[in-house]
Amino acid sequence: MINTMKTKLFLALVIARLTAPAADFVAHEWGTFTSVQGADGVQLEWNPFITADLPKFVYDRTRPNSAVPPFVFETKSSLVSLQRMETPVIYFYADKPTTVDVNVQFPNGIVTEWYPQRVVMTNGLRSPLRWDKVAIIPPGDAPHPAPLPNDKSKSHYYAARETDAAMLGVSLNDGKTEHEKFLFYRGIGSFQAPLRVTMDPNEASIHLHNTGEDELKHFFVLRVKGDRAGLARVNRLEPDKRESVNLIEPRQPLSEIRMDLARQMRAALESEGLYPREANAMVETWRDSWFDEQGVRVLYILPGAWTDRILPLLLKPRPKEIVRVMVGRAEVITPTTEWELMKQIVRHSQADPAAVVDFQNLGIGRFADAIVRRMLGRAPSPDFNRAAWGLLETGLRPASAQSELAAK
Repeated sequence: MINTMKTKLFLALVIARLTAPAADFVAHEWGTFTSVQGADGVQLEWNPFITADLPKFVYDRTRPNSAVPPFVFETKSSLVSLQRMETPVIYFYADKPTTVDVNVQFPNGIVTEWYPQRVVMTNGLRSPLRWDKVAIIPPGDAPHPAPLPNDKSKSHYYAARETDAAMLGVSLNDGKTEHEKFLFYRGIGSFQAPLRVTMDPNEASIHLHNTGEDELKHFFVLRVKGDRAGLARVNRLEPDKRESVNLIEPRQPLSEIRMDLARQMRAALESEGLYPREANAMVETWRDSWFDEQGVRVLYILPGAWTDRILPLLLKPRPKEIVRVMVGRAEVITPTTEWELMKQIVRHSQADPAAVVDFQNLGIGRFADAIVRRMLGRAPSPDFNRAAWGLLETGLRPASAQSELAAK
């Protein structure tokens, strides 16, 4: 019944998009969906504990009418999900002032952050994300809007502005207008990614399985260890097909791999329809996370049909062109990583002061939560539970918060 309703919703939105007359503007969107998978291919529920570096002016699910602080430390019980929908942004291009209504559906997820302010809904967190009467202001069009918000932080959010997209204006109920170069949102989802990744016991190769209905393309298999990395490529994978990939030993300098991967990613994004400056903005937004974080991951481009089913988008009037390019990220937890984390948890339970530093040096970061939940699912133990969450809460807490705690 639920799948039937989802299909009807998707078809209704597609029909509305195709039958409505096209207006003289263009809409482009990019974003990332991140899943965490064990070496057996099981997709894991997780909570990164720390929300990434958003500016203070971005709205938050718990603060729908005020700014969110630049760093939020979530409790281990909140916002657990299979998918993190990270930083979708929608750009608009027009030669003359245009107004558009934007409606984003996320039937199997929750939108957790957004900017500019959306239309406030009354039926809960799973409401559609709406921006009504968004003003598209072409470059050079008068009057020039006020300066864009900037909290002077080093947030990666600002990299998304480095495009030729039009300025946008969203009017608020108090008569004020918020301006931005894009519509921003992100959230969490309770659905499976269309890519299943398994790993050999010797951790020398991985196996990619396309479990979805559409072709997946542009695979980048990255292995990072310290300041070294290895990179492998797969061009495409048809539905229900599998392909094995040898994991390249991390022997090349990470700096060299990073430059090469950034170039290849930009080319792949452009081939799917993004403008060059949009592709570059996406790479710059995610460079540290995609390329520098320790471990094994697979980056790939999700098909547009998948995006339209998972995240239906309705624009009124319909643009003459719409491009949606989402990158899938499968973070693969290796058996070695699980074992190393378990050792640090045991040491932390024994009050070994070096356990926190050694845990941080593993470079697991925000994915440690998924591993702990996996361990507790296999052998639940109150003592292990306390030690594990205690290690994560101490080891992942921002340095500033640790300093404040030590001063109390």
